[in-house]
Amino acid sequence: MLAQGDFSKVAYSTNPDAPIRWANQWDNLWDNGTHGSIERGYGGVSIFYDGVGHVREDLSRVPMLGRLLASIRVNGIVINNVNADPTILSQRNWDGVEEIANLFRPWGVRIGMSLNFASPQTFGGLDSFDPLDDQVIDWWQGISDEMYERVPDFAGYLVKANSEGQPGPITYNRTLADGANMFAKTIAPHGGVVMFRAFVYDKLDWNDWHADRANAAVEFFGELDGQFDDNVVVQIKYGPIDFQVREPVSPLFSTLRETPMAIELQVTQEYLGQQCHLVYLPPLWQTILDFDLRVDGKESRTRDVLNGNVFDKKLGGYTAVTNVGMDQTWLGSHLSMSNLYAFGRLAWNPTLDSGAILDDWTRLTFGLGRSVRETIRSMSLESWPAYENYTGNLGIQTLTDILYTHYGPNPASQDNNGWGQWTRADGEGIGMDRTVWNGTGNAGQYQPEVAARFEETETTPDDLMLWFHHVPYTFELHSGETVIQHFYNAHYAGAETAATFPKRWETLRGRMDDERFEHELYRLTYQAGHSLVWRDAINEFYRSLSGIADVQDRVRNHPWRIEAEDMDLDGYAPVDVEPFETASQYRAVVTNETGTATTTLNFPDGTYNLAVNYYDVVGGNATYTVALNGKTVGTWQGDAEFRLGKFPSEYLDGHSAIRVTFEGVHVKKGDELVVTGMADGSEQAPLDYVSVLPLGVV
Repeated sequence: MLAQGDFSKVAYSTNPDAPIRWANQWDNLWDNGTHGSIERGYGGVSIFYDGVGHVREDLSRVPMLGRLLASIRVNGIVINNVNADPTILSQRNWDGVEEIANLFRPWGVRIGMSLNFASPQTFGGLDSFDPLDDQVIDWWQGISDEMYERVPDFAGYLVKANSEGQPGPITYNRTLADGANMFAKTIAPHGGVVMFRAFVYDKLDWNDWHADRANAAVEFFGELDGQFDDNVVVQIKYGPIDFQVREPVSPLFSTLRETPMAIELQVTQEYLGQQCHLVYLPPLWQTILDFDLRVDGKESRTRDVLNGNVFDKKLGGYTAVTNVGMDQTWLGSHLSMSNLYAFGRLAWNPTLDSGAILDDWTRLTFGLGRSVRETIRSMSLESWPAYENYTGNLGIQTLTDILYTHYGPNPASQDNNGWGQWTRADGEGIGMDRTVWNGTGNAGQYQPEVAARFEETETTPDDLMLWFHHVPYTFELHSGETVIQHFYNAHYAGAETAATFPKRWETLRGRMDDERFEHELYRLTYQAGHSLVWRDAINEFYRSLSGIADVQDRVRNHPWRIEAEDMDLDGYAPVDVEPFETASQYRAVVTNETGTATTTLNFPDGTYNLAVNYYDVVGGNATYTVALNGKTVGTWQGDAEFRLGKFPSEYLDGHSAIRVTFEGVHVKKGDELVVTGMADGSEQAPLDYVSVLPLGVV
């Protein structure tokens, strides 16, 4: 209140809606693996681990994080990756873990630890990790007793088992409850809690129409309800798949009547722009928290399941994968910190208004200026709908590349594999049939009133239509649009919204410090360009697949665009791009040394914005120059991998595609435009196209 200039006299009392309000950090002891120092982290390296297997010597950032978490009312943090390394249990690391706990304790933040289920065998030297084996039980009891001797206020364990290659009790034909209860018994005397993740699924047969990863949580955990010890909390991702731009609430929340539950949100934007795209997440989260599950035909909001009111449970609450790092912004972007702040506020009181939370955060972060607050508020509240529009619509998921970076567009990666994030898109139609009468039966996992609503297209909302139904591209939505035309329109609308962000942010120049202003201006400008990559890639993929044209004749019709492969090339050579839709006409040009791409402009005299779409791959810093009639318009480097923090790509694709724009360029018909690229390392100065855009055209 004081920081926001509110000096009113008040008597104020507030209590948390649920007892568990934990951050989850996916930090790795080693930084040489596939996912680096922090799995799905985009804000620098781990604040806990040195990257070579040990807790850091310098833990000075830990109390800063403790203060930050305490300020947003978070009371626990799991300090290592759910894909846990057993060597976290080494004596050297235990000394470090104890020190981490000591540094968090003054802030009222208790630590937890992720465990690798096979640790008794792989680290402890036993010949088994069977949860019913007395030797295994004794081994874990020793671990727990030592933990509480070192850290008396230890919060508890987080366990990922029998999922995505992680070991678990099913290896020994034991149940997941057997595994959870083994840990629970070892820490129950100390007051500890076991958070057992419901993210358990097997790879599936793509050719089986009835197979569905969305069913996995209920299939694995539904029959175990009532078999878990009292200090076990099942930790459930908010949707049935994996942190997508829109999912229905997980049906498991209305299934486990006898088992405490916590929701798993994701502050780090794994599928949602990796902190390179502004996406304010609380409106997404509140579609889940406010959803009425209709348990026994009564109002049953998800938030009231989490606080224990629906099923009369004392335990429960909120977790979020946060993945802060050593970057001075914590997450990689100043604006993305609004999501971490909002997580803490909503975990304390899930009925708060997303906009009001944002206003508080903006005043506390950037000061009391009205224009700053209103600009950040409007952009942020528009950001999730815009991102959904230019990525994946109608409940079809984010349409990112699930097999590589989880970042740029690659809708084909969803299908024809065993991962189960399917769209079932073909030349005739799209969407998962999750009905009971003809599909996977997922709709039937919900309570009867909800199940009946999702079973029929007539009562399924448009924004989840393709989640629950496989329909023709010409299917008419409640909005009156066909599915395919909705795709086209939404992708253009989303990109048009993102295009406004840099200009709106520019109005704040001088109203905050230069460092934060320039940092976010770079990201918002990048987002505006990358939203066009998304727009064009998704629209062209489904136009090509369906054979149905855009009724507004925008898709694959770019009158202001000059393809690099159609220019006069010297030192450059055309190459095919994969996925094909991530290049304007499926091709780009590359050079091994220095190349030029030259063209004579045939546009009317006037002032234009000159944009160059290229690819910024990891492995080098190519240098580019664009000139008109021999006069340099601008120069730049392919150095985004050092400025953005997203998962890098070594290929020409939707992850590495990027745009640079030079505004207010005076052009005359007949001018000669030359783009020069100088390769560096493995970066071959790749170019896709040049756009000469009339002012106001996106």
